Amino acid sequence: MPRYSAEPQPAIDISHGSVDPAEIAKFEAMAAEWWDPNGKFKPLHMLNPCRLGYITDQIAAEFGRDLSAPRPFDGLRLLDIGCGGGLLSEPMARLGATVVGIDPAARNIPVAQIHAAQEGLEIDYRVTSAERLAEAGEQFDVVLNMEVIEHVPDPAAFLATSHALLKPGGLLINSTLNRNAKSFAMAIVGAEWVMRWLPRGTHEWRKFITPDELQAMQRAAGLEPVDRKGFVFNPVTWSWSISPRDLSVNYVTAAIRPAQG
Repeated sequence: MPRYSAEPQPAIDISHGSVDPAEIAKFEAMAAEWWDPNGKFKPLHMLNPCRLGYITDQIAAEFGRDLSAPRPFDGLRLLDIGCGGGLLSEPMARLGATVVGIDPAARNIPVAQIHAAQEGLEIDYRVTSAERLAEAGEQFDVVLNMEVIEHVPDPAAFLATSHALLKPGGLLINSTLNRNAKSFAMAIVGAEWVMRWLPRGTHEWRKFITPDELQAMQRAAGLEPVDRKGFVFNPVTWSWSISPRDLSVNYVTAAIRPAQG
């Protein structure tokens, strides 16, 4: 049976590792709206098809899986860091992966558990941090850090933890926001101030990371970058697409933990 509970989940030590109490509070306030495609998480619902396309392609390429198979990710253990309401955890479980979804925002987890139960999905959701899993010695074939690293206090340390959470040969997929004038105009002025897709203050521009900075931190953490692409929004078609060249605002990277690393 799917693991779920409507009971409040225990909070974790908010001073621990990558957990920033101010960032948790932002997402706790929006927890109930995770599965509303027209709510505060509308940008993620719009972006999700692009994110899923990139993630599934990278996993299939790295592990030699056939995406036309009914459950192509059978046998793979996947960690979704900052899982929120489960927008990525659920499709990964449907594709056959054994999924652990973690979030330090305790109000997110019951939302994710109940929705997964309604969908008949068995997903291991936990209120915890990446550091606690690493300390417990847990490891995964795939780790997803999607729109998380711009919210942590120490990105370099967070990537080192991600390395520890990967099995040798494992795959890390990391998406975030570039830091430049265009990203300020689109991600903050446009998305937060004008369109009001997100509450003001959801993002802090100074925490955005350039693609070169991110890949340098990945290498310093013992990871080997293998790919990077942009997620590009078209205001005419009101849709997202993947670009091999335009990483100016939203972008995603793939890196592996070397088999001997």
